[in-house]
Amino acid sequence: MNRSWQVGTGLVLTALAGFVDALGFVRLGGLYTSFMSGNTTQLSVFLGHADFAHVVLPAILIGGFLGGAILGSGLSILIPSPWATPAVLGYEALLILAALGVGLAIPELGIAAFFMAVAMGSQNAVLAQVKGFRAGTTFVTGALFSLGQKVAQALTRTGPPFGWVGDGAVWAALLVGAFGGAVAYARLELYALFIPAAVSGLLALVAAIFALRHQTMMPEPPAT
Repeated sequence: MNRSWQVGTGLVLTALAGFVDALGFVRLGGLYTSFMSGNTTQLSVFLGHADFAHVVLPAILIGGFLGGAILGSGLSILIPSPWATPAVLGYEALLILAALGVGLAIPELGIAAFFMAVAMGSQNAVLAQVKGFRAGTTFVTGALFSLGQKVAQALTRTGPPFGWVGDGAVWAALLVGAFGGAVAYARLELYALFIPAAVSGLLALVAAIFALRHQTMMPEPPAT
């Protein structure tokens, strides 16, 4: 997997995270499926107000995201390198479809949202650091800080003049994806989840083709 593929896939995945997060935000009335800082704050506020009836949903989302991060990272560790990315992406697509199926069958918000949070937690295991910026994550607070830091370095000529472009692209990808998610949910409601599931599945297929090509191009071990 070359750098161009990593960057492109990372930006698409960040947009996908924004899409799912916006959809979840609208559906869940102000909670998130990937932005766990916001959910943690909400959880703390509910606990502080002794509003225990509203504690359950943010706790479910946080637990689902953490569980997804563990499962996705476990897959990426245990599966051989060329096949880790398609495996995690395929797993993510199945989780999003599970969220759709459960959400249509059981209207309770927490159950479908749990699968969405697991999917978003898993996604973060797909790509690692790419030449100085983190692509493919489901959160961009760090990217936004890094953007400001690199702009300052560019302005003071202590860093590359365009070193901030990658972080800016990550933030913009989440922005565009979230806009798309809000528009899609307004028109399709929960069926809008077909879109990120299809995108993740397509990326898994492309990654599998790359992995297969990589495997066939590897030299055979010398005969003994």
